[in-house]
Amino acid sequence: MAIVVSDLQAALKKKTVVSRNWIMLDCTGEGTILDVDKYAIMHRVQIHARDLRILDPLLSYPSTILGRERAIVLNLEHIKAIITAEEVLLRDPMDDNVIPIVEELRRRLPPANAFHRAQGDGKEHSSGQNDVEAGEEDESPFEFRALEVALEAICSFLDARTTELETAAYPALDELTSKISSRNLDRVRKLKSAMTGLTARVQKVRDELEQLLDDDDDMADLYLSRKLAGASSPVSGYAVPNWFPASPTIGSKISRASRASAATIQGNENDVEELEMLLEAYFMQIDGTLNKLTTLREYIDDTEDYINIQLDNHRNQLIQLELFLNSGTVCISIYSLVAAIFGMNIPYTWNDNHGYIFKWVVGITGITCAFLFILIMSYARHKGLVGS
Repeated sequence: MAIVVSDLQAALKKKTVVSRNWIMLDCTGEGTILDVDKYAIMHRVQIHARDLRILDPLLSYPSTILGRERAIVLNLEHIKAIITAEEVLLRDPMDDNVIPIVEELRRRLPPANAFHRAQGDGKEHSSGQNDVEAGEEDESPFEFRALEVALEAICSFLDARTTELETAAYPALDELTSKISSRNLDRVRKLKSAMTGLTARVQKVRDELEQLLDDDDDMADLYLSRKLAGASSPVSGYAVPNWFPASPTIGSKISRASRASAATIQGNENDVEELEMLLEAYFMQIDGTLNKLTTLREYIDDTEDYINIQLDNHRNQLIQLELFLNSGTVCISIYSLVAAIFGMNIPYTWNDNHGYIFKWVVGITGITCAFLFILIMSYARHKGLVGS
């Protein structure tokens, strides 16, 4: 008993302990494990405590995508991340559901022209620089690549859960229609409960994407590289923030962004076409997942209607059986009444010298009761009380 109590206390303690492990992935895909508290994270990415509280695993917050001045806060199911213009902070990197996301980020975060830039050291400087700048113009900003990985992961995760639910639900529903039993009903009840919870999760992600797509200002807030370019541009009058790590890669990106910041400041800050196309693609995917769940819900509702019809039919059959039994009971009661009258120990003279009177009484009473039963059934069939 003491061992069980100690194990329970250990499990509760483990559940209440919040993991402080984060993994930081930079623009080259290199990862670094950080064991820091929330204040260090707040100072590093410069967000408020209320934004970081959204990523607390002990608090139940719905799926959220928040755009802040220097970071994007993501809370998508098990994906709890903070994206800046140069790095991604991902919580609980050792979680089974997070490990594939870390691997995908390492693969896709490095820019598309990094390989060409690494091999171009022995070539002419002018041609290499032109190739790099051309590739830089074609590739998406760092924060969008990280956001795309997160959206792709959560959409694939929810779609996989939906597929698993469909695989288990449709055979269970078909089995229930063929055989109504307590076991099948309980199985379908659990599947319906799981479907309701999954639908709510998918709906929240869909609503979050739809809310972003409906508001250009919210989408503009997610352009961290654009805001960084505006802050580092000589036109803007601001210096480069000192919280960025010094590296040639970042310096070159800031330099190129500075050259393009004049156009940004002159009116392109509201151009959100690139992000809008990205969000629309995953909005359609999550909407397709929601349509699958909606179809499954309709199938469950149709099955419930079919089960109710079957139960009503059985109930009607029981009512018909009860009508037959009650009608037969009335007729037999009349027959018993006649038999009881003649069975009384009362002297009467009309039975004298009539040896066959018993047979006549029994026969006439039986025929009368049978005729009465047929009459009752005919009336019930005529009124539609019993099936044809």
